[in-house]
Amino acid sequence: MKRIPVILAAALLAAPGAAQVAAAPRLSLEHRMLLRCSAAFALVAHRQETGDASAQQYPPLKERGSEYFVRASARVMDEAGLDRDAVSAALRTEAESLLVGDTLAAIMPVCLSALDATGL
Repeated sequence: MKRIPVILAAALLAAPGAAQVAAAPRLSLEHRMLLRCSAAFALVAHRQETGDASAQQYPPLKERGSEYFVRASARVMDEAGLDRDAVSAALRTEAESLLVGDTLAAIMPVCLSALDATGL
């Protein structure tokens, strides 16, 4: 299994018991997309830092991706009324699903458009 990048791991570890959250929260499609792109940016930024050639095709995501991650997580917490544990669990689920097949590569064009739309 591939490793989850430091920024995503930090967010997950900052919420004690996040792995024990029993049920996934009910999130809107928009909230899921915010979390999915946050996880995608964290994964790609980590791969870029480690020199993974496949990640170099994307713009640098360490700074912009991290800021998107923080803002999106805060927005989902506020709008969906979730605590840190629930958001961390949802992020973990999204990150794990992106590691299956070519899912990460398939979602990146959409996520990069979303990132550009934020003006970050």
